[in-house]
Amino acid sequence: MHSKYLDLLAQKYDCEEKVVTEIINLEAILNLPKGTEHFVSDLHGEYQAFQHVLRNGSGRVKEKIRDIFNGVIYEHEINEMATLVYYPEEKLQLIKNGFDNDQELNQWYKEIIERMIRLISYSSSKYTRSKLRKALPDQFAYIIEELLYKTEESANKEQYYTKIVQQIISLGQADKLIIGLAYSTQRLVVDHLHVVGDIYDRGPEPDKIMEALINYHSVDIQWGNHDALWIGAFAGSKVCLANIIRICARYDNLDIIEDVYGINLRPLLNLAEKYYEENPAFRPKIHSDKKISDHEVSQITKIHQAIAMIQFKLESPIIKRRPNFNMSERLLLEKVDYDKNEITLNGKTYPLENSCFATVNPEQPDELLEEEEQVIDKLLFSIQHSEKLARHMKFLMKKGSLYLKYNGNLLIHGCIPLDEKGNMEKMKIEDKTYGGRDLLDVFEYYLRHAFAHPEETDDLATDMVWYLWTGEYSSLFGKRAMTTFERYFIKDKETHKEKKNPYYYLRENEETCRSLLKEFDMDPDQGHIINGHTPVKEIEGENPIKADGKMIVIDGGFSKAYQSTTGIAGYTLLYNSYGMQLVAHKQFNSKEEVLSNGTDVLSVKRLVDKELERKKVSETNVGEELLQEVSILNRLMEYRYVK
Repeated sequence: MHSKYLDLLAQKYDCEEKVVTEIINLEAILNLPKGTEHFVSDLHGEYQAFQHVLRNGSGRVKEKIRDIFNGVIYEHEINEMATLVYYPEEKLQLIKNGFDNDQELNQWYKEIIERMIRLISYSSSKYTRSKLRKALPDQFAYIIEELLYKTEESANKEQYYTKIVQQIISLGQADKLIIGLAYSTQRLVVDHLHVVGDIYDRGPEPDKIMEALINYHSVDIQWGNHDALWIGAFAGSKVCLANIIRICARYDNLDIIEDVYGINLRPLLNLAEKYYEENPAFRPKIHSDKKISDHEVSQITKIHQAIAMIQFKLESPIIKRRPNFNMSERLLLEKVDYDKNEITLNGKTYPLENSCFATVNPEQPDELLEEEEQVIDKLLFSIQHSEKLARHMKFLMKKGSLYLKYNGNLLIHGCIPLDEKGNMEKMKIEDKTYGGRDLLDVFEYYLRHAFAHPEETDDLATDMVWYLWTGEYSSLFGKRAMTTFERYFIKDKETHKEKKNPYYYLRENEETCRSLLKEFDMDPDQGHIINGHTPVKEIEGENPIKADGKMIVIDGGFSKAYQSTTGIAGYTLLYNSYGMQLVAHKQFNSKEEVLSNGTDVLSVKRLVDKELERKKVSETNVGEELLQEVSILNRLMEYRYVK
């Protein structure tokens, strides 16, 4: 190791005792049990359901309460305490309203503070005091630590502890303390959160999910296809931008574009009202809990058509200038007979319905009107100058990746493209051929390049981000073609089908999964592949645990649009020092229902894998980093302090 680096390090550890203390500390941490990892996927803007899962740790909070108090307090008290941890401000108010006098309330305060201190103690039992201290509310950290380290042998200090609690109550600080303890518990039950893709689109509040993640104590993100679409729009891709607006129009979420991120849609609306009429294929999917006027529905319907046609036009030049994308069959505007209002696909002719080609020049169908060009340019300028969107996209880039190797598991939103024999699909990019892990690495390289150079709008990197959304060999899309055009305009549902990459049936095979783990230099005996992207149809008996436990698919339908298909409302995965558990969730209706009934909307937990020996920090990614630090500190000892 370079002596100058060690000299710099010695400025921090300027005496032998400091180095020794840090080595002892790190070596001790390596022998603690690993923390709990929490995996979620395909959140699709469903902030309320996500928040509940985050607050209850997919059932970990109630499990810990039950571990401590089962048989000691009644079941309704366990439910009440759990709900108090999830939503402390609201639950406190409900509980306080149920007391007749201050004496009863103060007695409850005394009991609940003692119980919550015990819960904090139990939840933090595998963490260092330093890590626990960081999780405590600053204003009460000293007091909580005093109460935490109360022991059965502390009879001499019994009045001291009693007085602390009495003073907290008499000084009107009990509510603040309980709220602080609740949020500390939420933080302690989950050490690290993995979001396996698709924060954006369909649901109404992706921005709130982003804010929650930005403020979360430890998180990583594996980009989903919808996340890549938003990144692409911010990075300068006009076709990605057209897609996100089209999807927001389809799901009645244009307020995300306009109100949340401050993008002015008036020029688009003016264009839409000039050229488009009512069209049933483009009416928005209305949220059941949202009131919307007929006039607003009409406006959204017209905007939907206008941006869809801009999207289809913008796709054509990319397909033509990137022959290696192998997408010439998707030049659909050129396949339309505008006089007969029909299209020929794969040698078969279909009548078109709900067509809206008012802005299309049949002689040059991919040509944008000057008005359309002006609209998309204004939209791109606005989206690239939205401060809030910039903050969210920068966070996505900082914490995100296409795949992640973490604690022996491979996390990937979509797929690793395979052929029917299970071999890695190959794609040629700039005279080089890539497959498997190399292909994913080059995809990520181009996505990061596009983001770093938003002024470049028609370069290969920007086009490649769009390919990630819709290309045959994209690890995020994983289908032969995206049939958006057909779904709008062709009645025959055979044309709507999107043929999946063979990965999606080969992943049922254990040997395929073991081979994929090897491709990423991972132990096939110990590792798992954790996927999102494709909703598991539990209602039809599909098992999310595949390939003898080597493959776990955790997209179970957070998005309400999928829940009638899946039969549930999402899966989450927990991985602690004892092993892995998959948690299925019932539909989340409202926070108010949880507060009233104490329900956790969990249906069943399934054991995925049980550790034969309890896993320690030393066997994790964090452990690898700590071992490197220990090695460096030992070298510093030899270099500076050992004579």
